[in-house]
Amino acid sequence: MRHTKHRFELGVKKEHRESLIANLATQLFTYGRIKTTLVKAKALRPFAEKVITLAKKASKAENVEEKLHFRRLALARVRSRIAIRKLFTEDVQQFLDRSGGYTRIYKLVPRVGDGAPMGLIEYVSHQVGEKHRRKSVSKKLKPAEVSGAESASEDKNPTGK
Repeated sequence: MRHTKHRFELGVKKEHRESLIANLATQLFTYGRIKTTLVKAKALRPFAEKVITLAKKASKAENVEEKLHFRRLALARVRSRIAIRKLFTEDVQQFLDRSGGYTRIYKLVPRVGDGAPMGLIEYVSHQVGEKHRRKSVSKKLKPAEVSGAESASEDKNPTGK
């Protein structure tokens, strides 16, 4: 059977791939959002979500030894003390009520130089900036909002001038 045989090879050897994913995870945990190729973003997602799960387990742990154990497991994978500190102290609070799916991937336009498909990976609860916010389909006002706006403007100018 082929169970657990799929992995994103990314065209590099095992050691390089592990280092690449760890560095991408460090950037994701530090900034909350990174822009990379779509394949790298898809390879990063399961890795990052497992580390976020370790942070959740540490926050729910009762004794100090368990918290330290989960932090050391995450540090062995990501290898950046600053990123792990930020994840375990600040970022984990937004994931405590979620049962999975901590990251989201947006597809972006292909890169100009080589045409590689690009993607944006970010935390699900991370605030999307104006640059990457999707446009709403309809920006029309509802009839109640229009009539309410007209009556409010009439109240401000009672003389009708």
